Amino acid sequence: MTEALSTGSATHQLPDRSAPSAPELLALIVDWGGVLTSPLPTAMAAWCAADDIEYADFARVVRDLLGAEGAVAAATNPVHALERGEMEVPHFEDRLAERLRTCGGEPVPGAGLLTRMFAAFERDPGMAGVVRRARSSGLRTALLSNSWGLDYPRDDWVELFDAVVISGEVGMRKPDQDIYYYAAAQLGVAPASCVMVDDLAPNVRGAAAAGMVGVHHVAMKQTVAELESLFGRRLTD
Repeated sequence: MTEALSTGSATHQLPDRSAPSAPELLALIVDWGGVLTSPLPTAMAAWCAADDIEYADFARVVRDLLGAEGAVAAATNPVHALERGEMEVPHFEDRLAERLRTCGGEPVPGAGLLTRMFAAFERDPGMAGVVRRARSSGLRTALLSNSWGLDYPRDDWVELFDAVVISGEVGMRKPDQDIYYYAAAQLGVAPASCVMVDDLAPNVRGAAAAGMVGVHHVAMKQTVAELESLFGRRLTD
């Protein structure tokens, strides 16, 4: 119970020693596409333009594949199966391509579809620098990504991350809680000591449900300000 001491005209509140203190934040976990790269809509729009696909049609097809809030059973959902590594990339590409048409009504080639889709992704050196600085300051760092294939540019990951968790390699996917627990365990910390940065709101909510602090990445400036406040340290030059 909070106590108060009266000294003259001033009243000072003593800390409530019965309330548990918040866990110390020890780890930063980040998503790949849309956080450490250019935004997802930008890359997808560039691919649609290159393949002569209407972006709104592509978005509708993906919504249909995902199903409306579980309308497609998780066990048979092709997107979920791909992300868990249960469906081969060529099979998924064929499933996606058969639902797409060019603006002129022509079929979209399935072979190499995901390679073309992600060709416009560019790394964000600013956000990579935030992760690098976080790690050099003593924080544990990890990548936690839902994979559409496993073709990631991994050349600097050794210096950026203490752990790497790719959904297709571990058979779990965001926003299911198990993958967040797994990532925390890989870092050797409790979920409550982790901050998870993701550009997709359902994945942020999944992190929060697993006990982590979730940060929804929209723009670097906002994300950095929130991370610096949470960790109590400077994370940019």
